Amino acid sequence: MSRGRYSRQSFLGPNSKEMISRTTVAVVGLGGGGSHVVQQLAHIGFQRYVVYDDDIVEDSNLNRLVGATSLDAIAETPKLHIAKTVIYALQPNAAVRGFACRWQEKPEPLRECQIVFGCVDSYKGRHELEIACRRYLMHYIDIGMDVHGDEPPVIGGQVILSSPGSLCMRCVGFLTDEKLAEEASRYGAGSRPQVIWPNGVLASTAVGLAVDLITGWTRRERGYVYLVYDGNQATLKESFTLRNIKIAACKHFAEDDVGDPVLIDL
Repeated sequence: MSRGRYSRQSFLGPNSKEMISRTTVAVVGLGGGGSHVVQQLAHIGFQRYVVYDDDIVEDSNLNRLVGATSLDAIAETPKLHIAKTVIYALQPNAAVRGFACRWQEKPEPLRECQIVFGCVDSYKGRHELEIACRRYLMHYIDIGMDVHGDEPPVIGGQVILSSPGSLCMRCVGFLTDEKLAEEASRYGAGSRPQVIWPNGVLASTAVGLAVDLITGWTRRERGYVYLVYDGNQATLKESFTLRNIKIAACKHFAEDDVGDPVLIDL
């Protein structure tokens, strides 16, 4: 008996297929995390994409870059091309707007999205993306991982949902002036360790949050999420800092601070 392509996603709701296909999503960064994200979005049925990455495939990427092959490393294939290939292989009628540049160089398409996935390496990059998402009333979902220490190495990571009108990444304690300053002081210090399985866990969780935002299938009422990943213990739990938060509303972004800044000639 033949079943519809999305029949096993029917628990998401009777109109979930149409709601997902009408949603425009952005993925900023198409490396280890972003390549997982676009693959899963395509499987689920997303049709409208805005994607950014100005990098090419290298041999050192092949331990984690979904869709890339050894031939791509030899050919120095753009990561943007890999992402488009993965999406079109599953969704041949998808509308993919791809930009081989930093999103700041071409921000206009980003503003057309409802959900933005940040798969970037720096605190500064996350800070700038969240500002843009707040200004244009977009949901921002951040993922990231790192490896700390030596004996034994500790894999850590996070998945954060930051929605307009709700707590931001500063409110939940993830972004601080100290972290931004420390990162700026050691700019160019080298690449961070990356492996495929933590990226997969974090990307899957992020995609699940996006689907919930669209369909509301979990009936979650809170507009923010801060999950902490412990790769050594194979756990993904709510951050302890959320238990101590006493604020009910974000104090870092004003409700009326939206749209393009107004420039006044003096």
